[in-house]
Amino acid sequence: MIQNAGWLGEHPEVKTIRVAAADLNGQARGKRMSARFAGKVEQEGTRFPLSVLNLDIWGEDIEDSPLVFETGDQDGVLLPTERGFTPMPWLEGPTALLPMWMFMEDGRPFDGDPRQALARVVERYKARGLTPVVATELEFYIVDDSSRQLRVPRSPRSGKRRPGAETLALRALDAFDAFFTDLYEACEEMDIPADTAISEAGLGQFEINLVYSADALKAADDAWLFKLLVKGLARKHGFAASFMAKPYEDYAGNGMHTHFSLLNEAGENVFDDGSSAGTDLMRHAIAGCLHAMADSALIFAPHGNSFDRLVAGSHAPTRMCWGYDNRTAAVRVPGGASKARRIEHRVSGGDVNPHLMIAAILGAALIGMDDTLKAPPPITGNAYAQNLPEMPGDWGTAIDTFAASALMRRIFPEQLVRNLTLTKRQEFRDWAELTPEEQVELYLDTV
Repeated sequence: MIQNAGWLGEHPEVKTIRVAAADLNGQARGKRMSARFAGKVEQEGTRFPLSVLNLDIWGEDIEDSPLVFETGDQDGVLLPTERGFTPMPWLEGPTALLPMWMFMEDGRPFDGDPRQALARVVERYKARGLTPVVATELEFYIVDDSSRQLRVPRSPRSGKRRPGAETLALRALDAFDAFFTDLYEACEEMDIPADTAISEAGLGQFEINLVYSADALKAADDAWLFKLLVKGLARKHGFAASFMAKPYEDYAGNGMHTHFSLLNEAGENVFDDGSSAGTDLMRHAIAGCLHAMADSALIFAPHGNSFDRLVAGSHAPTRMCWGYDNRTAAVRVPGGASKARRIEHRVSGGDVNPHLMIAAILGAALIGMDDTLKAPPPITGNAYAQNLPEMPGDWGTAIDTFAASALMRRIFPEQLVRNLTLTKRQEFRDWAELTPEEQVELYLDTV
């Protein structure tokens, strides 16, 4: 008998559950169990080794991590997040997921947990009397990976493959209407606020926007769960879906753009001054984002394939600059009504950990406001053609810059900086030994 009077009590068809937390790579790490024990885990949590949130992209221990042998590979306590149970519509049998986050034995948050890192940043905003309002735009490819050559899947409607990219083409969406219909229904079931879907510039590439949330933790959770859902549901439909930063050399990469504004205690947007220019506080936040951009590049481009996306003329930013309604800039202030004045951070690939990404963006903006940093003049025209500061050009430089950064230690706990550095150094070493085909195979499904 299910010992739970809440969501599971209303869904007696659910016989198995998963409990899982996001590791530093955004991978879901957890357990499967019978739903009859759900009440106990919901009330008391469960236990994993702390090192489970610090595995590499293959799921292997980090060889020199102090979380493993040095400390006896001790356990942490995983407790449910505020979300509670959510269905997993991509699985064959009725199943529910209970998202978790990690605490120490004495109840302190585990500093190596990416969700805890975001919670710390949000608390700093709360102390300032501010609430971040966050939305994400997620790009992904649907792929036939049944052979060595990646291709767009055959349309279930026509049986044909689309010969090329069709930006904003309804027929590209309609070709996979059954998949998108199931996806939107699943988002409703999972309380993921999926809004507009469009076809993008790549072959079989699409983008779905998740609407604004005044809870940054929920916005990150939504993005994390959405990635799990899209990848799982695509397999159910007979093809793959990938948020890999650059699956095709000749087509645009996958980004995850993040929009945010800030509300004061009266519910007013502190970036809105009634004009198109925005407030001084907004420009301080932009200055903070630019100031921390090189140091946080590893968060926005976390894998070996990530930097293949960040090339000039590819619809991904390479220059650290900002502008009004300028999509060639790394930071964009969209047009529209002043009450919706916001910042769009355009650097991240689709392969990021959403909790770390949002923490890095909001944390950098907070540094800009705390230090009253002055933003450079906004650019006009093509950023790619201008002499402007550039993003780190390779993964190794991004790892070293992050590891040495004092700015990152103002945003993230020391332990998380250390753990992520160790994780990425091991991935960098082992990735370099793979063939290009093996590198694609590694990231296609995992990220």
